[in-house]
Amino acid sequence: MAAARPPCLFVRMSMSDDPRAIKRGAFFGRRKGHRLRARQAALIETLLPRLALDLAAPAPRDLRTLFPQRVDDVRMEIGFGGGEHLVAEAQAHPQTGLIGIEPFVNGMAKALALINEHGVTNVRLHFGDATELLDWLPDAALARIDLLYPDPWPKRRHWKRRFVQDQSVRSLARILRNSGEFRFVSDIPDYVAWTLERLLRSPSFIWTAERADDWRLPWPGFTSTRYEAKAKREGRTGCYLIFRRTGL
Repeated sequence: MAAARPPCLFVRMSMSDDPRAIKRGAFFGRRKGHRLRARQAALIETLLPRLALDLAAPAPRDLRTLFPQRVDDVRMEIGFGGGEHLVAEAQAHPQTGLIGIEPFVNGMAKALALINEHGVTNVRLHFGDATELLDWLPDAALARIDLLYPDPWPKRRHWKRRFVQDQSVRSLARILRNSGEFRFVSDIPDYVAWTLERLLRSPSFIWTAERADDWRLPWPGFTSTRYEAKAKREGRTGCYLIFRRTGL
């Protein structure tokens, strides 16, 4: 039985997302921040093309063929920021293929530097909007999807810009295999409540928490990121949610 909903998450939310207010595939925010260093720019020009997925071609039915070495499973991280978690997961699980999505060039450049530094070969990348890749991926293709510290878009008029919407939850359900997991982390109670509401009302997912520590503490092996460090410095704590795909 799932744990009771965390007391801090009882936040009044709209009962449904208005699909007319959500522009499919839209990206909100700046794609570029500070100027890239010469080495970072070089990696964008040389390493990224070798690791980037070709969305102009049909997706393979078996995503494991995207990787040069044999992998047992394929996972995805949406919005990997500077790549700390993505690269750490790739190093810790060399038999797992990792697909990372990031629309910001500075984050992509930092991730490429880490990939190059550590010689990681079990990573593939998409430099662009997540919805483009979700549409491209085949059904039941992924073992796990991570969304860690996404932009909360705190103003009510911007809620439609949040990644987690009823439509995106349906997309996640389509590309996750049976018993696959969607893992979500945020330090913003409002966004945690928003995410819980949309996943709990989906017939395709169950929340796995059985006790308070299951959402209050990171799951085993979790790699903290600079976003989490910033939240802790500012007195906020993360909430760690795991949802399991069911009903296939």
